[in-house]
Amino acid sequence: MSNNSDYAAVVLRIALGIMFIAHGLLKVMVFTLPGTVGFFESVGFPGWTAYVVTLAEIGGGVLLLSGIATRTVSLALLPVLIGATYVHLGNGWVFSNANGGWEYPAFLSVALVVQALLGPGRFKAPVPISVK
Repeated sequence: MSNNSDYAAVVLRIALGIMFIAHGLLKVMVFTLPGTVGFFESVGFPGWTAYVVTLAEIGGGVLLLSGIATRTVSLALLPVLIGATYVHLGNGWVFSNANGGWEYPAFLSVALVVQALLGPGRFKAPVPISVK
């Protein structure tokens, strides 16, 4: 049996990259940054963290799509999803509950750990080789 883990890694990486970009752009284009700041403050986070999370989601999503620093980016995005899981913890398990449950961000946290373990897989952007 052939090992398809390189292909599995790239499928997961692309899906996570698209998801993070979509969530970051949602904060900018739909909720607006001031609205996102207000939401973060309403759930007990400092308002400035909304900018950090938005930048991390969009930038991390682009890096994941590109396959650049996949393991590091996956681990670096974990605090974003742990925070999202914490925010939704009181809403119950299912994400379709009022105000969203914690199942989706918890699952995405596990997916990031799997991505960090797998690495980028195939079809990543070429990264210049350093000259010694």
